Amino acid sequence: MKKFNFTMAVLIALLGLFNCQKKSNEPLRLGYLSGDLHQLPALVALEKDLFRKNGLQVKTAGIFSAGPEEMSAFRAGELDLGYVGIAPVVSSAANTGTAVKIVSLVNREGSSVVVSSLDYQTNSLADLEGKPIALPGFSTVQDFLLLLAWENQKLQPDLLKTIVVKPPEMGEALRQGTIQAFIAWEPFPTLAVNSGKGKILLSSSEIWPGHPCCVLIASGKALRENSGLEDTLKKINREAIDIIRYNPDEAVKIAVKYTGMSENVVRYSMSRITFSPDLNREDLKKYVDFLSRMGYIKIADPEKFLGQLLP
Repeated sequence: MKKFNFTMAVLIALLGLFNCQKKSNEPLRLGYLSGDLHQLPALVALEKDLFRKNGLQVKTAGIFSAGPEEMSAFRAGELDLGYVGIAPVVSSAANTGTAVKIVSLVNREGSSVVVSSLDYQTNSLADLEGKPIALPGFSTVQDFLLLLAWENQKLQPDLLKTIVVKPPEMGEALRQGTIQAFIAWEPFPTLAVNSGKGKILLSSSEIWPGHPCCVLIASGKALRENSGLEDTLKKINREAIDIIRYNPDEAVKIAVKYTGMSENVVRYSMSRITFSPDLNREDLKKYVDFLSRMGYIKIADPEKFLGQLLP
């Protein structure tokens, strides 16, 4: 009996070792947003093989049309890493308990409110009271920015009329007149202007100068199971951003390759985005405080919540 127990113990130990090794060899699953030049560091990291060069196995497991969709994938346990807007991260973590950590900032600014190029009567946000404005999703950075701009200009809250439209469809919806305006991330404002369908009414830099936008996140599970992952991801993100900053022509080629957009659109879009890896805790707190005050999230202890979001 003792021999049998010893043999079983050895088998169980070996099985556990096998499972552990198998798990460690599984690539980390990455998600990001489709056609989003805010998340150009993700494309640069993939193209330049920065994950592998820094010792990580990573595969693209999802390309999403908006942040809330990506956060749903995190909540379902389908992603380990992701580039996504900061507002959906805050909302998902607060409202559904999605266990993720913000590892690094990716970019600042880069969104705009766009109206029809043929609309000569809309000259300010006030002219959009009661009229349909498209946004890429509720609880997105763009939703947050629009709410903030509306509040900054002291417009009537009940006259803010928003609908959700996928960013690639916004320009055509504007042309057809089904919406009066839209707010989206680059390159969609530039695409609307370039095609003659739209003109920029208000830039996010005017709403909140230097505002943080997209972040690189990791699931709590991935961070627990992969020692040193946080530091490695920060290094990769910084390396990707350095390529964008110091080798912009190479970054443009990568963006054109992954998005299929013209070089002119990519260059102009990039000029409206500030790529930065440094997240200010106070900026994150502003999102938390504002979303809480607007009723988008409910948290009992903001400081504790902030601590849970940061590694």
